[in-house]
Amino acid sequence: MDVGFIGLGLMGRPMALNLVKAGHRVHVWSRRRESMQPLLEAGAGDCASAAEVARRAAVTISMVADAPDVEQVTLGADGIADGASAGHIHIDMSTIAPAAAQSIAARLAERGIVALDAPVSGGEPGAIAGKLTIMVGGDAEAFERVRPLFAAMGKSITRIGDAGAGQVAKACNQILTGVGVASVAEALNFASKSGVDGARVREALLGGFAYSRILENHGQRMLERNFRPGFKAWMHQKDMRIVMDEAHRLGLALPTAAATMQLFNAMAGSGLGEDDSVAMLALLERMSGGAGQ
Repeated sequence: MDVGFIGLGLMGRPMALNLVKAGHRVHVWSRRRESMQPLLEAGAGDCASAAEVARRAAVTISMVADAPDVEQVTLGADGIADGASAGHIHIDMSTIAPAAAQSIAARLAERGIVALDAPVSGGEPGAIAGKLTIMVGGDAEAFERVRPLFAAMGKSITRIGDAGAGQVAKACNQILTGVGVASVAEALNFASKSGVDGARVREALLGGFAYSRILENHGQRMLERNFRPGFKAWMHQKDMRIVMDEAHRLGLALPTAAATMQLFNAMAGSGLGEDDSVAMLALLERMSGGAGQ
């Protein structure tokens, strides 16, 4: 397929490269030209705007920070809507509020563009390996048409429902992963403060009902103090804000999500926002009177 890709950061760059590797003709644009360079070197087409990307491709993908960025690249000046023909499919793979995804989809539909919201889970390692979990909301026929693109980037691809449903699934994912990271960090900090080897505790817990992928993968990274970002803490903070804003709109109590959001707020406020979310351990160590470095 001819596919356009906008947003070539930590996640977007390897995702776009996997589309190139799968044989798709990829056209790219980024506000930071240096972000485009690896794609251009891999053979991607060089575009001067999001509108030009849409003129060259029948399908466009965005992977940007938040809803205002999605609105800008889709509906802003020189955005996708300015270059797309009727029937164009736009896939937003960013993590934004479900209500924002629905609003953007409705406004794109007025311009003859079919929108899918398709947020992902798996972090930078999953993006590099092409093994992301992709949660999709939007038109079923459009979803089937672009399934080969999803297959180049992910291993688990599920259409959840109509517009915004993918973002609801991603919010659920962020509740579980956020609370999971916090609970593993708490457990390992508790073990350390009790004078017990955290590695041995983790080894024992992996064999019981406490097992989780977060304990297995993120727990190991905590023990190694590998806080290099695969998913930055400020990004998880943003996602938890989306969760709590939606909870407020729906009148829902999400007590563990609310407490976890405060921990991510504390990470951002104490200089850990650019580290991986597993640096939650360092935050708890500081709160417990340790160095937390």
